[in-house]
Amino acid sequence: MTRYLLRRLAAVAGVLLVICAVTFAVFYVLPSDPAAHACGKTCTPEQVALVRTQMGLDRPVYEQFGGYVAGIFTGRTLGDGPAALECSVPCFGYSYQNALPVWDLLTDRLPVSVSLALGAAVLWLAGGLAVGLVAALRRGTTLDRSLMAATLASASAPVYFTAMMLLLVLVQRLEWLPYPDYRPISEGPAAWAGNLLLPWMTLASLYAAMYARLTRASMIETMAEPYIRTARAKGLYERTVVTKHGLRSALTPIVTIFGMDLGGLLAGAVITEHVFGLPGVGQLTYDAIFKADQPVVLGVTLLAAFFITLANLGVDLVYAVIDPRVRYA
Repeated sequence: MTRYLLRRLAAVAGVLLVICAVTFAVFYVLPSDPAAHACGKTCTPEQVALVRTQMGLDRPVYEQFGGYVAGIFTGRTLGDGPAALECSVPCFGYSYQNALPVWDLLTDRLPVSVSLALGAAVLWLAGGLAVGLVAALRRGTTLDRSLMAATLASASAPVYFTAMMLLLVLVQRLEWLPYPDYRPISEGPAAWAGNLLLPWMTLASLYAAMYARLTRASMIETMAEPYIRTARAKGLYERTVVTKHGLRSALTPIVTIFGMDLGGLLAGAVITEHVFGLPGVGQLTYDAIFKADQPVVLGVTLLAAFFITLANLGVDLVYAVIDPRVRYA
């Protein structure tokens, strides 16, 4: 197990390095000039050239990339002379727009995105599994067709449309919920959850629909396996057959998708955060892409890749718990 974990962690490091290199190269070939964005519209060409030198953009791209990667582990000095900036470990650079450390921007926004992702994940996992399980056990009935039609409609609705409809109905018309305004959990769990319930419902309505359909298909396939017939022939209760032998095996593909979805959302739900005005990593990503803020985009990309690869590692470890066949292999 130790060797396996070491190999997977080495693979994670390799994936992050490749993603960082690709993102760096994409920004290098773009026609936009980060120095001109950072300097402002009133700057002269000489001032833009000075800013470009201070930002290190006049150096070859391989030197810029090598300094960026080394700075994450050892820190680095950005610029020369009196205007030089000391960037401590982990150094992801400074934002071109506000000259703030990218690491500080990420850590300030991360609690919002984590709160949004974890709360929505609980809702969509519970709802999707329940609906999919009921539909699979009532396959071919009116209830099954109704649930699948509802999930298809929910999955087809864009996130921004669902968000606007929930705002219109639950906030403006019925006044059941407040307009989302992120509150830290330290101010009270009730205020924290109450202000995030609407974004949670928006994300959960999309993901729960997909998980319900996946659970139904996986359960139908699993319940037709020979070992399920053997379990029933032994006289086991139907509840035991469904939950212990059926659902447990059917969870394997669901766990895979869940790890990918949760890992991606931990680095920010761009559309949801933008619609509700939540100051999370997704909103930071939107602003950075719009303003061609390369250090912030690089930092967010690495953060998303780290969460997704880490989630995949966690999924592989969970496989051994939910499926004995993986443990024996």
